[in-house]
Amino acid sequence: VQLQASGGGLVQAGESLRLSCAASGIFASGVTMGWYRQVPGNMRDMVARIFIGGSTVYADSVRGRFTISRDNTKNTVYLQMDSLKPDDTAVYYCNAYRGGTHVDYWGQGTQVTVSS
Repeated sequence: VQLQASGGGLVQAGESLRLSCAASGIFASGVTMGWYRQVPGNMRDMVARIFIGGSTVYADSVRGRFTISRDNTKNTVYLQMDSLKPDDTAVYYCNAYRGGTHVDYWGQGTQVTVSS
């Protein structure tokens, strides 16, 4: 199983980025896919998740600005990030998870830096 995250970069506050997580060896539609972020010295925090049925959940800090989606034909999950803030600066990781199974995989992370 591989989760290939991409799309990070350096942007100014107020701008947008779209992260992609391409899955191989697993069907993204058959597990919960999530985006998490981490800054040095802090825990890895949940940003957004999309469940098997398509429902979504967001962290309070990003709700209304970020949108998680899934393209089953490409086996890829996206995180559209709008109105970015400096506090969004972090390494973003994608995750594939299914409770009650051994499925709990992480991608390699992609850096997002938002300048003020």
